[in-house]
Amino acid sequence: MSGRLQEIAGWLVRRRADMPAWMNRIIDAPAQNPDGVIGRIAYRVLGGAGASNTSVPESELRVYIAPTNYSGQGYLWARALEAADPRLGARNMAVDVPGGYAFPADNLVPIAANNASTDWQKTERDAVRRFTHVLIEAERPIFGGLFGRDVAAEVEALEAAGVSVAFISHGTDIRDPREHARRTPWSPYPDDPRTDLLQVAAETNLALLERLRRPTFVSTPDLLDDVPWARWCPVVVDADRFTTLAPVLARDTARVIHASSSVVQKGSHHIEPALRPLIDSGDVDYALISGVSSDRMPGVIAEADIVLDQFRLGSYGVAACEAMAAGRIVVGHVLPAVRARIEQETGKELPIVEATPDTLQEVIRSLLADRDRAREIAAAGPLFVAAVHSGDRSARALIDGWIDPS
Repeated sequence: MSGRLQEIAGWLVRRRADMPAWMNRIIDAPAQNPDGVIGRIAYRVLGGAGASNTSVPESELRVYIAPTNYSGQGYLWARALEAADPRLGARNMAVDVPGGYAFPADNLVPIAANNASTDWQKTERDAVRRFTHVLIEAERPIFGGLFGRDVAAEVEALEAAGVSVAFISHGTDIRDPREHARRTPWSPYPDDPRTDLLQVAAETNLALLERLRRPTFVSTPDLLDDVPWARWCPVVVDADRFTTLAPVLARDTARVIHASSSVVQKGSHHIEPALRPLIDSGDVDYALISGVSSDRMPGVIAEADIVLDQFRLGSYGVAACEAMAAGRIVVGHVLPAVRARIEQETGKELPIVEATPDTLQEVIRSLLADRDRAREIAAAGPLFVAAVHSGDRSARALIDGWIDPS
């Protein structure tokens, strides 16, 4: 029975961005008040027995990254750090939330254990005290209710034990919806039923970061607008998983795909109407990809010629990097200021073809009309990912900006 309830909870979480505000309030109730009646019932149903604690590496520098592991980034940053410096051992802990996709983690902990098991919380705290550095993801508490779910209290306790603490923001945890809507007319927030909640969360999290002013990082370059004193620590992709010999635009009909976990956030609903004339003419074979596990995505991307990213946020993330690593033509909406920032920091031009819902049909037509140029854009993708998103630049950002600033 509990397994079936977990499946239902997962289904709701995966589709929450497209649900009305009152549904989101119900979904958020256990997380916002884990010690309330609904929270206690939810975590009892989900179960959390047998949760393990994070192992501590025996190295001079020991880095702990927790607790979200969005798109497997905590795990990949840990591996990048270990590859960059032989003095360093790193581990990540991720809270296993229903509806999340399965990404590798050094320690995957059921949400019920993290939120409700005092035994697990205390033994995890004791383990984390033995690390030299802790990177807190998305301003989330690591130890559940052990410190009253107060991140500042966790920081104080860790620093009292001699641990250096830093923060890394991922996206909706810190992106200000009101300000974002001013940056691009395609912003999803005027349409997102969660916007009021996201606004409060972003303001609360920014206030925490401003008050503590510990070393702060962001995973995507657009977030520097929200946290100006932060440093960009790029997302990491395992390029070898996505490398393919499949040719680009070798068929008369171009295979165009769009992977979406949120219609509202990515602007997925704008795509098919824009492409309809090209679909009807046979120039494009379009597929909307959803609910595909991460281990199947390399094959899905390899079969495509053109991968449509997102058309509302004005930036790019892991999905676009995976498609670039596969040498596909990537199309999406990236704000000019974000493109300029990337080129300034890396010396490289972002090889994502610019388009909005209004220009998407025209952009695809132009790519199909000049296939040699389109293939050149695709070929630039793996080079960009190797230079910016292979892990080396991310590790250097964390080491130089925090772990070993000397």
